[in-house]
Amino acid sequence: MEIQENTITEKEKMLKGEYYNAFDKTLLQDRRKAQKLCQQLNDIPDGSPEERMEIIQQLLNTSKEVWIESPFRCDYGYNIEIGDNFYANFGCIILDCNLVKIGDNVKFGPNVQVYTATHPIDPQKRMSGKEMAYPITISDNVWIGGSSIILPGVIIGNNTVIGAGSIVTKNIPDNVVAVGNPCRVIGPIKYN
Repeated sequence: MEIQENTITEKEKMLKGEYYNAFDKTLLQDRRKAQKLCQQLNDIPDGSPEERMEIIQQLLNTSKEVWIESPFRCDYGYNIEIGDNFYANFGCIILDCNLVKIGDNVKFGPNVQVYTATHPIDPQKRMSGKEMAYPITISDNVWIGGSSIILPGVIIGNNTVIGAGSIVTKNIPDNVVAVGNPCRVIGPIKYN
């Protein structure tokens, strides 16, 4: 009787937050497909909503009405889950080597960057080509100011505002305004 090895794919390792090889043949093919779709999206004039939505729905894990201004870049697209009424201004980059979950009514200012991907701190491991990726969650009704960067593993709570130029290195709770580098809570949102 032949014993079969339980082989885990590089994609499965990537989505589990384990070391993986980003130059795996399947992952390279998936990134090339996403690159082509991003290029097609970026080549369409901004005033062509039907064409843009068709490509967005091919690229991303959404059937919702969303609007993404060009230019837009992502690694895979299929790891990005987007809720209703999402808007991303010009220059958005999402490195979706792991799941990026974006809730309803989320707004991104220009040049917002979302990074699930990271590399080992140990230089020997880093030189070996190993990478890791950790999921990011951006909850409902969040506004992320322009040129903000969201780092791997972060969760941003409901109704929160991230000030422009912030670098979000750790979780941010619900109903707050947070700013800076590193991003920190400066106070609750005050409702009138």
